[in-house]
Amino acid sequence: MRVEIWSDIACPWCYVGKARFEKALSAFPHRDQVEVVHRSFELDPHRAKDDIQPVLTMLTRKYGMSEAQARAGEDNLGQQAAAEGLDYRTTGRDHGSTFDMHRLLHLAKEQGRQDELLQILYRANFAEERSVYAEGEERLVELAVEAGLDAEDARRVLADPAAYADAVRADEREAAALGAGGVPFFVLDRTYGVSGAQPAEVFTQALTQAWGARPALELIEDGGADACGPDGCAVPPRR
Repeated sequence: MRVEIWSDIACPWCYVGKARFEKALSAFPHRDQVEVVHRSFELDPHRAKDDIQPVLTMLTRKYGMSEAQARAGEDNLGQQAAAEGLDYRTTGRDHGSTFDMHRLLHLAKEQGRQDELLQILYRANFAEERSVYAEGEERLVELAVEAGLDAEDARRVLADPAAYADAVRADEREAAALGAGGVPFFVLDRTYGVSGAQPAEVFTQALTQAWGARPALELIEDGGADACGPDGCAVPPRR
């Protein structure tokens, strides 16, 4: 079974939702047969690379809330993250474009390191004092290396604005086609969808339901031909 997760590194509920989903997946009896694929979704796709501002400023300007409301929201997110065992800085964070991070995530996917890089980017964005936006490309290279990627591969991707750009945009178009108006957005076997950072129990129910809905395999021809099994291979008789 395949689970696709659309998310953005700048999305705090994606950070929390990933932990809740993984809690459900770790207890799922068929977890070893579940493939998880992370898909790109930018909350602010038109933000310029050099347009970086404090999170509280972004919240008050983009959503029209007061600074007190923005602070209360961040405090609530900090509590929600802590309940999942996640570190979360409620003050002093900044916000910017995540496009380059998504491009690196597609590089990491090709090398089987996508989940590792995503978790490292989340941690760097939400829990660490150093900025993933203001410190430039070398900060992203450093995080990519921590995830197991080659530094020169990461630099090559970041130096070429076209590298994996189409893959990021394709993910975003697909999200729109599936009806995802926000993230996190989970799609199970292209049959069931779960929107938002739901409690782990909801993800458990979704995994169970999606697994049970998988069609049974119908054999066109049952038996009769030589095959190999746990006890060995059929040996054709001598002629």
